[in-house]
Amino acid sequence: MAETMKGMHRSHRCTEVSSANIGETVTVMGWVQKRRNLGSLIFIDLRDRSGILQIVFDEPKVGSEGFAKAGTLRSEFVVAVTGTVEKRTAAVNENLKTGDIEVIASDIRILSESETPPFPIEENSQTKEDLRLRYRYLDLRRPDIQRNLMMKSKVAMLLRNFMEKEGFLEVETPILTKSTPEGARDYLVPSRVHPGTFYALPQSPQLFKQLLMCAGYDRYFQIARCFRDEDLRADRQPEFTQADMELSFVDVDDVIDVNERLLQYVFKEAIGIDVQLPIPRMSWQEAMDRFGSDKPDTRFGMELVNVSDVVKECGFGVFTGALEQGGSVRGINAKGQGAMPRKKIDKLVEFAKGYGAKGLAYLAVNEDGTYKSSFAKFMAEEELKALVEKMQGEPGDLLLFAADKNKVVWDVLGALRLELAKQLELLDKNQYNFLWITEFPLLEWSEEENRFMAMHHPFTMPMEEDWDKIDSDPGAVRAKAYDIVLNGTELGGGSVRIHQNDIQEKMLEVLGFTKERAHEQFGFLLDAFAYGVPPHAGLAYGLDRMVMLMMKCDSIRDVIAFPKVKDASCLMTDAPNVVDDKQLEELALSVQAAEQEEKDV
Repeated sequence: MAETMKGMHRSHRCTEVSSANIGETVTVMGWVQKRRNLGSLIFIDLRDRSGILQIVFDEPKVGSEGFAKAGTLRSEFVVAVTGTVEKRTAAVNENLKTGDIEVIASDIRILSESETPPFPIEENSQTKEDLRLRYRYLDLRRPDIQRNLMMKSKVAMLLRNFMEKEGFLEVETPILTKSTPEGARDYLVPSRVHPGTFYALPQSPQLFKQLLMCAGYDRYFQIARCFRDEDLRADRQPEFTQADMELSFVDVDDVIDVNERLLQYVFKEAIGIDVQLPIPRMSWQEAMDRFGSDKPDTRFGMELVNVSDVVKECGFGVFTGALEQGGSVRGINAKGQGAMPRKKIDKLVEFAKGYGAKGLAYLAVNEDGTYKSSFAKFMAEEELKALVEKMQGEPGDLLLFAADKNKVVWDVLGALRLELAKQLELLDKNQYNFLWITEFPLLEWSEEENRFMAMHHPFTMPMEEDWDKIDSDPGAVRAKAYDIVLNGTELGGGSVRIHQNDIQEKMLEVLGFTKERAHEQFGFLLDAFAYGVPPHAGLAYGLDRMVMLMMKCDSIRDVIAFPKVKDASCLMTDAPNVVDDKQLEELALSVQAAEQEEKDV
């Protein structure tokens, strides 16, 4: 039967007790990790969020009643123990922070009993994630998950400390706002008071932080909850946390300066990593040409090489056909992998097809200097030799080529170099390679929509020297946009914003907005711009992603207390779920039942 704490007060967390407390009486409280009954002595490992402390129950010291209680303890019972700190008489446990001491109990209370958990509460759990997420309140007791969440709390405090010293004001922006469906899909919230109308949950505080600049707040900061109804990945969730900022009277270099110092401060204080400044910068075009990605992982080489000029007149139709269609032929050199078995190469071909490739051409340079290739018979010896030289191929190397439209080639080889790096174990999680990507295209063509879309959002400032191409060659206009990348993950991104009405109206026109629709969607922002708006720019970090990389986790779910799974559902609460008809009536909503597809018998 559970007891109360009355008269008992915790004096220390488990690992706050140390050899400095030897001889002192302490009271600790927590969960039983495990119990060992040696007959005359009972040992328990007591766990709280700080770690583990060994408690010893000796009947003459704890009394017969206390000793009997200790004998009933099982994993995850919650107990309070008072006792004296002593130096360990048995072997010291160097794996524990408290491994040289123990507490000899004089009093114990069982505050709560526990059923047998559905899985062990232990670090690096091998239990299937679905089961752990169903019992997330138990999974959260694991020391590695607790360390992740404590680090997230620490990082948030460090961000706030830095921003306050830099003159930023923390301002909350609305969660219930207007839908502006230019980008990811919104989560919609029906209004009871205004039947048939909907709020949207914010994808970011973008428009409101720009309005704060219009209002003269100069430097804004917020740790903001954001929501996007999009397909999930390891580093993506439907609801997530941004460290968001906006600054007035600044340009690109000003924003980068503040954020480089911010990153240097946070990474040093949080995990002891020295970020060297200035952080390297690379244009979007260079990143795509060298790495096939606008968030390149620079911890390893295997860079893309454009061999279009070498193969433009060869006899291999796959190469020449791609060039005739305005595409390119590029390759990567997997050093030392020339002896890779054909089966493994075939798997790489299938992997490439998943990213839009029709196939993947390969050429292995044998140790004797001869070639083994999927296309050698279509090319002369001199052409093959020139191709290998262009790729800096040496005996023992494997050269892999993609030929198609530039976007497909970039996607395929960008993903392939990462896949090979994983297979060859080239990714060092102890290495932190930061990189700024700048000069993004302002617009990108959408085949689905048959129009230009904003690569970032419709409020991004074009580079002044490119603005005269907005009508003649919109795709060539670069943006004053910048992303901060860490080890192949986009850590944050932002841009200088448009603050002139004429440029903003033209931008919306290029995106296919009529003046009427533009004012219907963004009228409150455009109206504000009529009353004196300063030049302004901003950036937002994915806080969850940042902590994920700091803690060397493979999934963003490991740094979020109650995450969703891939279909955006919560296994613990069974959300989303149906609601009462009465609630739907109040909202003037009816739900159309999904039609069941008839199955062939």
